[in-house]
Amino acid sequence: MSEPILLVPGMMCDARVFGPQIEDLSRDFALHIARVTRADSIREMAAEAIHHAPARFALAGLSMGGIVAMEILRRVPERVTRFALISTTPLAETPEQAAWREPQIVKAQSGNLTEALRAALPVDSLGPGPGRQKVLAVLDAMAADLGPREFIRQSRALQRRPDAQKVLRMARAPALVLCGGHDKITPIRRHSFMAELIPYAELAIIEEAGHIPTLEAPEKVNMALRAWMDLPMVLR
Repeated sequence: MSEPILLVPGMMCDARVFGPQIEDLSRDFALHIARVTRADSIREMAAEAIHHAPARFALAGLSMGGIVAMEILRRVPERVTRFALISTTPLAETPEQAAWREPQIVKAQSGNLTEALRAALPVDSLGPGPGRQKVLAVLDAMAADLGPREFIRQSRALQRRPDAQKVLRMARAPALVLCGGHDKITPIRRHSFMAELIPYAELAIIEEAGHIPTLEAPEKVNMALRAWMDLPMVLR
């Protein structure tokens, strides 16, 4: 029996961001969705996820969820059998990046959540094509349900996030690093850098996707995750 998979959603996302993966992978794996809401820091998000996680689990995080996944790996590496990092970064936020978030926070505070979300995730960070609007609709629906307070809380958490490069260098588990070719938020070079840091990593690039490949190219993401789950365990 394969280990259960803990999926960690990205900023202003819930289980719907993994909808196609849940539909496909749940046929063969026990899936758990981490809650990343109502926490004031990446550390708090990780602690909440760990508290509700199985004893041992495969770990996959998207965007901010990947940052949370790296914090989980920092805290309980012995419980993580393998990990997948999608559209994310191990780097702490620079002062320039933190300042970039401030106008978004102001928009959310003034009730313009959709504008704040578009500033945080520009449309051209998704792959081109007719599916883009459908992906945006799902993102908007999730954000509307979570609300502006959550946007502000998560923005502040990202501004203060810890650097995770050492965590990745020390990792002793099969890893998948996956990104979309059109991702302008966490581009390919960032994922190549991550894959080089991790001793047992495989890099997958989905050319037609952008920052949300789980919704933009679900079939290819599902195939990559299944291949990742088939990787042999690493002796520690």
